[in-house]
Amino acid sequence: MAIVGLDTSVVVRLLTGLPQKQSQGAKARLERALDEGDAVLVTDLAVAEAYHALHYHYGVPKPEARGLLLRFVTSGVVALDPLSSLTALSETGGAGMVDRLIHARHRGLGGITLTFERPQSRLEGAERLDPG
Repeated sequence: MAIVGLDTSVVVRLLTGLPQKQSQGAKARLERALDEGDAVLVTDLAVAEAYHALHYHYGVPKPEARGLLLRFVTSGVVALDPLSSLTALSETGGAGMVDRLIHARHRGLGGITLTFERPQSRLEGAERLDPG
């Protein structure tokens, strides 16, 4: 069994279907990996980039982009790494999604997050620094 990691460009093509030829190529390669029993992996960094690409380049509203990505990483087709990033996709309000992904990575390592941002500082295990 091999590990096949998906880059942001592949994730975006799979979710948008655009451009069509690239989307079809990505889908075919993904199907081949699954047929061969490979583990298909999407990292939190690819999720963060895909989130921004969907919103800023494809005009997908942020909640819808987050929902698309959440369905994708919980579909059973791909594995999310780190798995703690699932919380960042699931929660709404407060800190932004990418800030929650960063924080989830720190928490997964047993650490805390230092931030100047008030919404992020409200996350469990975050500490707001004095903005001076």
